[in-house]
Amino acid sequence: MSFGDPNNPYGPPQGQQPGYPQQQPPAQQGYGYPQGAPQQQPGYGYPQAPPVQQPYGAGAPMTAMPGSVGAARVMLWVIVGLQAIGVVLMALGAAAAKDLQDSATAQESSALQDALGDSAGVLWGYAAFGVAWAIFAVVLATKFKSGGNGARVTILVFAIITAVLGIYPFVLVGLAHTVLAILVAVFVGNANGKAWFNRPRY
Repeated sequence: MSFGDPNNPYGPPQGQQPGYPQQQPPAQQGYGYPQGAPQQQPGYGYPQAPPVQQPYGAGAPMTAMPGSVGAARVMLWVIVGLQAIGVVLMALGAAAAKDLQDSATAQESSALQDALGDSAGVLWGYAAFGVAWAIFAVVLATKFKSGGNGARVTILVFAIITAVLGIYPFVLVGLAHTVLAILVAVFVGNANGKAWFNRPRY
């Protein structure tokens, strides 16, 4: 058996010498494994992830008032009602003090006159202040839907001053004012209140 016979099916391929390892021909482009790093073709391999969804309401304008902000508006209207009741009581007290000062008994008693003093004038002053404060509260209560950050800051200042006035000088009738005003300040000043009053308007 001759390995040199080109027609011998058991011999090495042509161009190979016996005893040498066979060399593989270089891989042609397009067959087998591609040379270099594999390139991912569009549409093949792992599917692309869907786009990240924005959180609900992040890009859309707020249309519904948060519950805490709505509660603050209701409490502000309650403060308006309490102011109206306080104004009526102070006006009645001022009128009663004035009648007592003008009575014959008070005219004859210097001690009673000194005790009454300017109580009627002071009560009328408180009544006038109560009317102005109630009107201010009404204006602020109507700004909850249309007002911006300026209205929010004004409501906060109003609530803080109302809470302080409820402690002094109106401590006897101002406890309810103080509690409501503190709640209004908390609900308007928290994150929900800030988001509501700073919401984009289209």
